[in-house]
Amino acid sequence: MQEQELIMNEADEIVMKLLHFFITEEGYNPIILRGVNNEIWLENLQSEYKVVRIVSNYIHNDEQLKYDILKTKHIVNKIKQKTFSFRLPTLSLFVNMGENVTKMKSGNNVFDHVSCVKIDSMNDIKKNKFLNTVFPLISQDMNFKEKGMALFVKLTNDINKKNITEAKKADDVFQKKTPTITYILMAINVLFFLGARFFPNFLENFFLVNAANMQGQWYRILTSAFLHYGFLHFLCNMYALYVIGPQIESFLGKGKYIFVYLISAITGNLFSMTFMGNNQASLGASGAIFGLLGSLLYFGYHYRVYLGNILKSQIIPLILLNLLLGMVVSGVDNFAHIGGLIGGVLATIAVGVKYKSTKFEEVNGFVALLIFLGFLIFTAFRGF
Repeated sequence: MQEQELIMNEADEIVMKLLHFFITEEGYNPIILRGVNNEIWLENLQSEYKVVRIVSNYIHNDEQLKYDILKTKHIVNKIKQKTFSFRLPTLSLFVNMGENVTKMKSGNNVFDHVSCVKIDSMNDIKKNKFLNTVFPLISQDMNFKEKGMALFVKLTNDINKKNITEAKKADDVFQKKTPTITYILMAINVLFFLGARFFPNFLENFFLVNAANMQGQWYRILTSAFLHYGFLHFLCNMYALYVIGPQIESFLGKGKYIFVYLISAITGNLFSMTFMGNNQASLGASGAIFGLLGSLLYFGYHYRVYLGNILKSQIIPLILLNLLLGMVVSGVDNFAHIGGLIGGVLATIAVGVKYKSTKFEEVNGFVALLIFLGFLIFTAFRGF
């Protein structure tokens, strides 16, 4: 009796091996769902199939399969909302399907945009061309010398080790760190603010002007981002930097953070020079702060499993509200906001998001950033 408890039937073995493969080899993470029995839901938002279901529930006829597809689509729609995803290609793997299900054929079956595969044995996985095309390593990962409880222990230990590794990565990214760079940036802003208060000619030597009046003083493109019109303008921007800056500095790291901040300040001011088209002085840290918001938007998209609700309820509304205020409130340089926002996104793509970005994405981001900067420099200084 005790030895029988150590033996897995074939369906259980298939489930464990599939779970082992998708978590340890393909980087999928379990999705916790309430009220869902005999199903394992996994997600990897960087994979071709972003959601994979391993279904051990018995599907005995076509009607039950139809209901299963409807239920799957309903849950996937909820996951879309949580992860801020527009498309979530889903793959359902059925390991306990009856012979009365006539709609399922060998290979890949697509029902209402949900891909379905029937697996009766380990041999079905090896022979399935669709699975081996989408997941080339799946057949190799099915071969284990262990049997019974030894196999169960090995698979479980491997999965636990992978989960621990992923948890450590998440802790590394989201662990609160001392925002040294943010404090330094705030200190520089304070020094510039005090300089403008106590030295009458200080402000006019560093604020942004159009290309016709630049007279070779290119440093103004950056220094103007550390100047402010008055105490209220200064206080609002410093409060925003104090709230947003530590988050980005913690998520990206200090080097990447300062790069994103300075690039956002530059692109914001270049964008302003391009589209303002007059001699109006421009200054303030809001272009750089909008760049941080853009950076947070891009970071949150990659970690939307953790930050999906915050993206929808806080970050995006905050960006839209501030852009709207910039359109209706006089004296606000909304072009600097837009330029900083775009620059912040592109700069973050270029430096990458830890554990998420690929070198290919970073190179493309860097190229796009150079093109954007080149466009702004050309249009801001054309004719001069």
